[in-house]
Amino acid sequence: MNNSKKLAGVAGALSVLWLGMTAAIAASQRRLVFNPTNKREVANPRSSGHRTRPIVLRATDGTKLSGWLMTPQVPAPHPAVVYFGGRSEEVSWVVRDAGKLFPGMAVLAVNYRGYGASQGDPAENHMVEDGRLLFDWLAERHHVDPSKVAVVGRSLGSGVAVQVALERPVHSLVLITPYDSILSLAKRKFRAMPIEYVLQHRFESVKYAPSLKAPTYVLRAATDDVVPHSHTDALVSKLVRLHRDETVPDSDHMNIPYLATTQARIAEFLVSQFSAPRPAPMPATVLATPDILAD
Repeated sequence: MNNSKKLAGVAGALSVLWLGMTAAIAASQRRLVFNPTNKREVANPRSSGHRTRPIVLRATDGTKLSGWLMTPQVPAPHPAVVYFGGRSEEVSWVVRDAGKLFPGMAVLAVNYRGYGASQGDPAENHMVEDGRLLFDWLAERHHVDPSKVAVVGRSLGSGVAVQVALERPVHSLVLITPYDSILSLAKRKFRAMPIEYVLQHRFESVKYAPSLKAPTYVLRAATDDVVPHSHTDALVSKLVRLHRDETVPDSDHMNIPYLATTQARIAEFLVSQFSAPRPAPMPATVLATPDILAD
């Protein structure tokens, strides 16, 4: 009898502990998924290959989003790129490296809500909605060829890029260290927790991959303890327009976008895609156009 009471007591304590851990994960999930940083990675970002200007755009709910617009020196309708960063990434470094990454292309790099000088709090629904809005805004610039707008997403941003490409006429798609879903990664980390019942920010790219129409280039890190290759494999297996799937030598999850070989590969892919003849895509429905508040 005493043993039964002890076992029941232990089981009860474990249940309370389990419920407490589940509640803690539910309460802190924004901090687990996002890691906003306000400090600029580059103090005075300037692209050697572009005209560079800081911009502030207003999202549909009025939130101010801060970033940079880079345009080629030669005035003409140019192909263009929208860049989405990683979980802990402030995007000023993209401005510095844009000449190597995106030669001859207009580039829009804007920090997520809560990152850099952007207002608000990060959330999947806001990131995706803002991402669609940024795509629409860039495609409407007079110096941009609206039929040639690519999307590049790194790590967490690959999930944003995939969902933007699902609903916009993205010309080409580059995914750096992409995953199948944040939900899948969270299940791997919290094996004993019912994470699927509490996680709100799921970024389930694997669900959208079969519907993507843009040629897609996947870049993996040689060593990646954040996004194991099995999670990239799961996504790649569902991509119907996979153009190339490559592993960058001597790279890890953190350094891969800064390496010269990574930047050269991305530039080569985008230049070749933009140069190849392709039927014009159907025009997208534009939801709203943000206002430039300041240069």
